[in-house]
Amino acid sequence: MGPHPAVAAIRLAVRRVLHDVLNEFAERADRVQRPELAEAGSCGRRPALPERPDTPLVLVACSGGADSMALASALAFEARKLSVRAGGITVDHNLQDGSDTRAAEVVARLAAMELDPVEAVAVHVGRDGGPEAAARDARYAALDAAAERHGATAVLLGHTRDDQAETVLLGLARGSGIRSLSGMAAASGPAGRYRRPFLQLDRQTARKACLVQSLPVWDDPHNVDPAYTRSRLRHEGLPALEKALGKGVVEALARTAQLSRDDADALDTWAAEADSAVRDDTGELECAKLYALPPAVRRRVLRRAAVEAGAPAGSLFARHIEEVDRLITGWRGQQAINLPGRVEALRQGGRLVIRQS
Repeated sequence: MGPHPAVAAIRLAVRRVLHDVLNEFAERADRVQRPELAEAGSCGRRPALPERPDTPLVLVACSGGADSMALASALAFEARKLSVRAGGITVDHNLQDGSDTRAAEVVARLAAMELDPVEAVAVHVGRDGGPEAAARDARYAALDAAAERHGATAVLLGHTRDDQAETVLLGLARGSGIRSLSGMAAASGPAGRYRRPFLQLDRQTARKACLVQSLPVWDDPHNVDPAYTRSRLRHEGLPALEKALGKGVVEALARTAQLSRDDADALDTWAAEADSAVRDDTGELECAKLYALPPAVRRRVLRRAAVEAGAPAGSLFARHIEEVDRLITGWRGQQAINLPGRVEALRQGGRLVIRQS
């Protein structure tokens, strides 16, 4: 008899990601070797090939909750069958009493799965952007540092289809555009470091996989605390939507995320290609050429220019870009627009200048 359907589903999802990681790892290794081979052909001798790098290390970010514990168990199982080393990291946010003890317990559970290396990383959570954003920033900084320290090729995250639906709704509430509605990418971060195998699986599948494998899980009280926006959305907002609209809301929102991501990627590519075409010989943006672009493309060009000038991407909101856009589409002699990061945008002689103020 095969594994329980929930266990089979999580293992299959992880197996697919590991195959992607292995293929990409092999391609990078080949690119390292290729210049050596080219040099050999040019001088008529064959040099010794560089030693092939070790097998890739894949880490799982594990909080001890059902989603990440299910992910850790699937990684441990699948890595043994492939040329992959598997390890685990848990981040102690120091936001609750006894968090260090829980982190040590998670490390022990990961080690019992024969993951190596495993470690707990303690972080300090600031206040910028609110408690949820600050905790997320601290967590990703710790995971980035751990990946660099251990030389990990990828870090697996346990976000599920339910998390994706919540992310789409949060983006919709902010009114921050199609990129925000696209939710979380299956691969993100530097060189696609972060992988999310469970985006097509619901939260109950992960929890069921833990139950049938007798995996202990920790339910974070913050996940049911109404002080947190995502918690209210999870326990009040989504159930209300399902009651009003019927079942299938989560699946529909996740599908919306993928469609939005495809559209956003296409528009970003268009904007990148249009960027050079709307500049003069000195590299300044020409207002007339910007005006001729479709609004969705033009605003992306403006955002790119603002970020390149020093505006922090995370602090640059739709309202900022709309104000800059009015320098193109509703010019009435406005003063310079102040943007985050001490960047200003102003119109001068038919050119749009975006620079440090």
